[in-house]
Amino acid sequence: MNIVRRRGGGRPTREEAEALTRRLLDSARSTFARKGVANSSMEEIAAELGISKHTLYRRYPNKHALLEAVVERDLVRFRKTLADAAGQGDAPLAALRNVARSYFRFGTDRDYSAFYLSVTVEAVFSLPLRERLAAWSSAALEPVVQVIISAQAAGLVVPGSAMEICHVLIDLLEGANNRVRLCLSESPDAAESLRLFESRWAIFQTAMMPEPNCGLEV
Repeated sequence: MNIVRRRGGGRPTREEAEALTRRLLDSARSTFARKGVANSSMEEIAAELGISKHTLYRRYPNKHALLEAVVERDLVRFRKTLADAAGQGDAPLAALRNVARSYFRFGTDRDYSAFYLSVTVEAVFSLPLRERLAAWSSAALEPVVQVIISAQAAGLVVPGSAMEICHVLIDLLEGANNRVRLCLSESPDAAESLRLFESRWAIFQTAMMPEPNCGLEV
């Protein structure tokens, strides 16, 4: 087991503390994904890391605080990736396609998606968790919504609620994500994954273009 080793005596260095935080959040996310949030315990997570439960409780006073920390770290990474993708497009529609492609890549990662699918299943039976999931989803999708608004301003996407249009795009991508995640191969075929993405993007673009056959940039 990989345990962060502290120097003999004294407080841990900043690097040691940051390394322990990373391992704590990684372990918590893995445990939540395997067992669900309700069936996971702080004691189990601490034991898997080889630390005392008091060390874990000093950082996170309860399981919900630990869950929030896991999601917050993922949200920062996710939003940065989408924002970086948006910045790679010279035109609004190209930027939107780049953002959609980045979202799709995140969703086909089995380790990443296992955690969020487990939280989603549990949220069906928990109103407080549904409320948190809705807030997390809104924050995560904000970069997508902003790019859609830019595309609308350029006349490349139909007018209307940018969030509703975002939901249409995400619904299309999540269907393709499921096909990749549930394929029998341990390493999904890259060409097939790209084909699935392109087919969903084409459907979205056709449905959301202001006029039929207007020659939008792909």
